[in-house]
Amino acid sequence: MNRKHWLGLILLFSIWLPFANLSAAVSFRVVALFNGKAMLQIEGKNHLLRAGQQGPHGLLLISADSSRAVIEVDGQRESYGLGRHVGGGFVRKEQLEVTILRDPRGAYLITGSINGRSTEMLVDTGATSVALSEVEARRLGLDYRVSGRKSRVRTASGVAPAYSLMLDRVRVGEIELRNVEGVVIQGNSPHRVLLGMSFLTRVEMDNQGAILVLRSQF
Repeated sequence: MNRKHWLGLILLFSIWLPFANLSAAVSFRVVALFNGKAMLQIEGKNHLLRAGQQGPHGLLLISADSSRAVIEVDGQRESYGLGRHVGGGFVRKEQLEVTILRDPRGAYLITGSINGRSTEMLVDTGATSVALSEVEARRLGLDYRVSGRKSRVRTASGVAPAYSLMLDRVRVGEIELRNVEGVVIQGNSPHRVLLGMSFLTRVEMDNQGAILVLRSQF
């Protein structure tokens, strides 16, 4: 092979190599999941992608629900769970982070859990405690009549009988707090668990308009 041929091969290899390593060089992780949407942190920056939308570095969101996202990178599709990181040079931060998308009505809704059982939550800075209805408390298996104490709370409809109690574990995303003050309100309201200040004052809140970021405290 003559010198001209060798030079041509070297030039071709030098052009091809960066593109072949592109997907390996991209660092990203899944920070929030929604039906048909996913929040990806790509090279340290958050990007909200809809199913079928392409993000930086050619990352394509194929589909997403509350538990998994299917992402295509360099023609390869794979399923990713919340918090999974791809790419080199990543050191997991000790401070955990949860991203909550604002819905069209301006509410921040997320699926969380109380004492290990899943439930829909509404972030409510106007609620003093984590508040839930008797109907939801029974579904979650809370023995509030035994472990709680009788009280009264003010609601949008007026003052209502309630039971104050301590919730063993309240979890939102990767953030789990223990011994969180809660209140079970008589009847079937509120329709969603209110994630109130007994939880929110123990995390850092960063309201970025379209999204609300909760961070664990050190």
